[in-house]
Amino acid sequence: MNMSQSRRCDGNFINLEFLKAHEGLPALSVRGRFGLEKEHVRCMTDGRLAMTPHPERLGSKADHPFITTDFSESQIEMITPPLPSLHEAHGFLTTLHQIVLQALPEDELLWLQSMPPVLPDEAEIPVAQFEGSSRFKTEYRERLSSIYGRGRQMISGAHFNFSLSETFLTDLARVRGEPVDMIRDLCYMKMVRNLMRHRWWLVGALGRSPSSDPSLKLKSFDSEQLFPVCCDFGVSIRSSRIGYRNPHPLETDYCTLESYLEALDTHIREGKLLNRNELYMPVRLKLDAQGERISHLEVRLLDLDPEDAIGMPLASLQLLHLFCLFALLEPEPGPFDSTQQQIADERQNLVAVAGFSGETTCCGIHLKGEELQGEALEIGRKMRALLEALPWSAEQRSCILEGIQRLEQVAAGHEAHPSSKLIAAVREQGFIPYHLERAVRSRQEMNKAHFRFHGFEDMELSTQLLLREATTRGVHFDILDRSENFVRLHKLGKEEYVMQATRTSLDRYSHVLLMANKVTTKHVLAHAGLRVPDGIHASHADEALQHWHRVQGKAVVVKPKSTNFGIGITILKENNRRDAYERAVHAAFQEDREILVESFVPGKEFRFFLIDSQVVAILHRVPANVCGDGQHCIRELVENKNRDPLRGKGYRTPLEKIGLGDAEAWFLESQGYDFDTIPAKGTTVYLRENSNISTGGDSIDFTERVHVSYHELASRAANAIGVRITGLDMMIEDYGTPASEGNYAIIEMNFNPAIHIHCFPYEGKNRHLDKALLNQLGFL
Repeated sequence: MNMSQSRRCDGNFINLEFLKAHEGLPALSVRGRFGLEKEHVRCMTDGRLAMTPHPERLGSKADHPFITTDFSESQIEMITPPLPSLHEAHGFLTTLHQIVLQALPEDELLWLQSMPPVLPDEAEIPVAQFEGSSRFKTEYRERLSSIYGRGRQMISGAHFNFSLSETFLTDLARVRGEPVDMIRDLCYMKMVRNLMRHRWWLVGALGRSPSSDPSLKLKSFDSEQLFPVCCDFGVSIRSSRIGYRNPHPLETDYCTLESYLEALDTHIREGKLLNRNELYMPVRLKLDAQGERISHLEVRLLDLDPEDAIGMPLASLQLLHLFCLFALLEPEPGPFDSTQQQIADERQNLVAVAGFSGETTCCGIHLKGEELQGEALEIGRKMRALLEALPWSAEQRSCILEGIQRLEQVAAGHEAHPSSKLIAAVREQGFIPYHLERAVRSRQEMNKAHFRFHGFEDMELSTQLLLREATTRGVHFDILDRSENFVRLHKLGKEEYVMQATRTSLDRYSHVLLMANKVTTKHVLAHAGLRVPDGIHASHADEALQHWHRVQGKAVVVKPKSTNFGIGITILKENNRRDAYERAVHAAFQEDREILVESFVPGKEFRFFLIDSQVVAILHRVPANVCGDGQHCIRELVENKNRDPLRGKGYRTPLEKIGLGDAEAWFLESQGYDFDTIPAKGTTVYLRENSNISTGGDSIDFTERVHVSYHELASRAANAIGVRITGLDMMIEDYGTPASEGNYAIIEMNFNPAIHIHCFPYEGKNRHLDKALLNQLGFL
């Protein structure tokens, strides 16, 4: 070995003290990119394997980047892209789980256990079927079937993909005065060696597959005969010697990337592997697209956790993240040679089948599970120190510490392992009934917030919905500006830039500016022969107040010239108090430099959503209101209505919470009420005059109830403006009769209309505008 190779094999070039001694490195070390993968078997509601094809609603399994099949047609695989935080990666995976559940028929579930449900005979387990140019994928699975047996391939699990921050690697290289490529290899090779060396700790912490259904039969690598799995007292059958592993011992040279790859290629030449992807080691190195350098590590030890709604708790992933950093910073006791690899294998198997209570002999060394207890506690102590030294958030710190404490309690014999508790529950209820109940519970829990894109909940709901549908279709997205909800969508060379879901390349900037200006919008619509409210345009408060004598006693709407979401709008139906008019004028000027005072148009207000001049949804918006019960005051009724999970703040839920502020108090006062008034049973009390959803209004779908003649008016308006995506607000006195000159008026056109109010109305159908927009953008 030459000096260059020797340096590249150095495992002690970095430790915690070195990290702490260099300002900035600790903060950079906890950053990185995170990707998650997991497989789930689809099962029937009676616990049998689902024999149906991959759901059509999930698109082509051959080229979908996020949802495909694993070995079996009945085994769905979900894959997140690499993301900058575990919160986002876990949220993305949760959203994929929801998308899959929504695509399944009523009689199918996702099985939340690594060990499969009731399986048919070996030959009847369906291999994933790919057609055309992807046929080789089926042929590859058939070859795996002959080597491993179909039953073993039905054992499912989860993978944790992690890459260090490139900024961290660059700064570390600068501090050490070495090339960044060398530092990258040194870091990842040390991590993989220590992860392989200490992986038994992870099995002890996260193993959740202690038992199986009697229908699972595995193929013996020696006799090639099928044998039943009889273990019902272990920690992780999946991580044990009979679980998912290669049939031959695969000793590997982990010193350098070059030696690692050469060892794999030797195994391929000797017929022990079909290709590098068939390496079923607990930890694998992954290369970039060019195959030239390490891109990330793949930790493959995670069992599905049936106690978690998606089988993959965020707390477990956070613990695993810390363990990866422990592997980077922990000094190595010596080379990870053939003997050490065999001992590491035996330790993994020992903990997998017997926790900390078994024993075995390997390489002439007698291994006892109880002897690993002390090591487990020592690793826990070091991870605690690492947890304290690095800048984790308080929430992360709490979750990780809980995981460390749990394993310490188990290792010390003070608490039963979670797998032991799982075994007890299975013995009481039965393997199939217990896990079926978990699968049903998962579906119920996932249905509660099916409108969210988890991990991206801080973004506007309309954007979340668009990203959810993009993900369903296998369209990639990049967040360009999170606070502005600006994203890039791309698939197969096609890309589109979208802001706040409905600002797209479909509309010219001049048309957006035209709609943003209510004065010019009215001029254009009136010129096209469409009715709009008459009124005045004022550029300062005195000018608006000078018109008091003209509007006194007339119903008017006072609003800013260029705002949305009902901001600064006041409706004065009586308009016989100058002080109220003055207050409305000043409220509008607080939001804009110019305002409009328009005649109030009677009738119901409707939001028409148009794409390419076609009405695709109509919504009636009812002002914020409560219904009296004769017992509770208005304040209590509002608080109760606001408990609806569909209501929130900041356009991140389908409906907004009703406010209890000055605007609501003022409007209640005009009706002779206050917040402490107890309305009679059945009495509807309105807290706002304007009907905007953003101020707590209710959304009711009217798409099929409004006369088609109003569709035609809305289409004429969109064509007059020249806009392809718009939200048009129209007042209509009798929506069921044909339009006439006097029974309607177009009061506004919006250049950035929300789609979530049409997708999740308070009452009525989901109009799926997320789908319609993606279709229009060309992502079919």
